Amino acid sequence: MNIALIGATGFIGSRLLAELTARGHQVTAISRNPDKVQAAPGVTAKKGDVFDRDGLAALLAGHDAVISAVHFTASDPATLLAAVRQSGVKRYLVVGGAGSLEVAPGKQLFDTPDFPQIYHAEAKKGGAFLDLLKGETGLDWTFLSPSALIQPGERTGTFRLGGDQLLVDAQGKSAISAEDYAVALVDEVETPAHSRRRFTVGY
Repeated sequence: MNIALIGATGFIGSRLLAELTARGHQVTAISRNPDKVQAAPGVTAKKGDVFDRDGLAALLAGHDAVISAVHFTASDPATLLAAVRQSGVKRYLVVGGAGSLEVAPGKQLFDTPDFPQIYHAEAKKGGAFLDLLKGETGLDWTFLSPSALIQPGERTGTFRLGGDQLLVDAQGKSAISAEDYAVALVDEVETPAHSRRRFTVGY
């Protein structure tokens, strides 16, 4: 497939780029600093500004799908959505956060006392982006939330998928490696199973 990846040099974006290229996809890697994009067969690095709707739309046009892997506090959801709509690409996949996942009926992770304050603004904005997507009718969108702890690790290819509830293992831990997160999202690109909804991944 021909994929546009916004935020291709970031923590998750770089792993998505590696996973997509390993599977033979063609990727337009969009970044503020295209010189930092990891060179690989099938990768075309492009300079893009997430606040420039028209410029971004032009970069996205002609692709089979768009993946957004940018921080919510460093972008504007309305501008991103407008750019994707304007580009004519129908499939839009978003690297989401764990904060808006439910830990109990009506209670989200970012509302718990132990949720780190340093991540609160990002998590709240991610939840607002998800709410915005839920009202989106023109795009075939998907929002993938990781587990509570996501960090560099192994690509095992073995994990569980869930819906709106935080996944926790038998020891009470909620975790996923960034590499396995990338596997789950690229699986969704190749075989759509969560059209117009959020899902989550964890061990």
